Amino acid sequence: MSGLSFNIAQRYLYGKKSANSINIITGISVFGISIGTAALILILSVFNGLEGLLSGLFNAFNPDLKVLPYEGKFFEVDDETYDLIKQIPNVEAVSKTIEEVALIEYKGSKEIGVLKGVDEQYVNVTGLDSLMVSGDFFMKKNQINYAIVGSGLRNKLSLSIEDRLSPMTIYMPQKKKKIIGAKEFKSKDIYLAGVFSVKSDTDYKYLISNMTVVSSLLDQKKKISSLEIKVKDKAEEEAVREKIIEILGEGFVLNNRYEQDEAYLKVMAIERLFSFLITGLTIVLIAFNLVGALWMIVLEKQKDIAVLKAMGYTKSDIKAVFIKLGLLITSIGIILGFIIALIIYYIQKEYGILGFSDGFLIDAYPVKIKVQDFILSTITVLFIGWLASLLPAFKAADTEMVLKGQ
Repeated sequence: MSGLSFNIAQRYLYGKKSANSINIITGISVFGISIGTAALILILSVFNGLEGLLSGLFNAFNPDLKVLPYEGKFFEVDDETYDLIKQIPNVEAVSKTIEEVALIEYKGSKEIGVLKGVDEQYVNVTGLDSLMVSGDFFMKKNQINYAIVGSGLRNKLSLSIEDRLSPMTIYMPQKKKKIIGAKEFKSKDIYLAGVFSVKSDTDYKYLISNMTVVSSLLDQKKKISSLEIKVKDKAEEEAVREKIIEILGEGFVLNNRYEQDEAYLKVMAIERLFSFLITGLTIVLIAFNLVGALWMIVLEKQKDIAVLKAMGYTKSDIKAVFIKLGLLITSIGIILGFIIALIIYYIQKEYGILGFSDGFLIDAYPVKIKVQDFILSTITVLFIGWLASLLPAFKAADTEMVLKGQ
């Protein structure tokens, strides 16, 4: 009787109702479900867009592979080991870097940041030069030390690209203070060359300059913080990784691009999940309108239910009618939700109505719709609609088989 119960459900949905309030509540249910479905699709599309954007930013800022010491902050790599790593097949470039927390002062403003020193190969290992939002990418010019800074740090210090006369002063604690009364801090003046933007925690933290000036501040002439490596063929990355581990031996950590930002990506995944669950919970609340609409239809159709039972319909058959009716209403809401989501998606994609603040790499929130998002949203909303239909369906099945006038 599944085909017949579906036909009856359709008649109950589209047929004339004795009370106009039933149509109003049903309409509210459809509208609420459509808005909830559209919200699910759009939330997922924004996270898809952000993941794509961050993936591109990670590709530009993070090296393919990064060698770090297992213990401590610094380590030494002799020329022979360095050359062996450079000669590994599919290794395109290797950069030595050194970094440490420093105090940065500019025109009376002081901030704590991370000073990173890089060699001339750094530009070949990362694509940081493509993430510049103002200024230029260089670390030394006419024997003068320059640095590029994250946009967040620039804002906190009120740095100005136009001000070529006022340097930043970088302070580092003296590691080896041998003379009593000697200064506790070493300092160097560094001028601003440009500003980059990757993501907030990086933008508010990093100041990047040349290797020489940073090593001098740290009194670490031979030691480095990391080796950053670019791989030609990404399919061979694991093979390159294994070869580097073989050359270096124990005592080192070797992270790929995503392992370098693993915590950040996990947070994003959790945010995506919670956003989806909160929107799903909103649809659950909206589904109470569906319960009300079905309940009123059950009360209106009690005589019809009694007739169906007299014709041999079982309780399961009656329940099936009203569950299918609930799923029909839910399905209409889902279809309308898809249409709304696609319209808003197109407007955002073409016109960027929701944008970022000034100084970011892009103006508008990126969006990307995937087929699996439609599938996930459909399953989620249909499940909520099915749950909302159960109580009215059981109520209908328990209706006594009594016909007035018998």
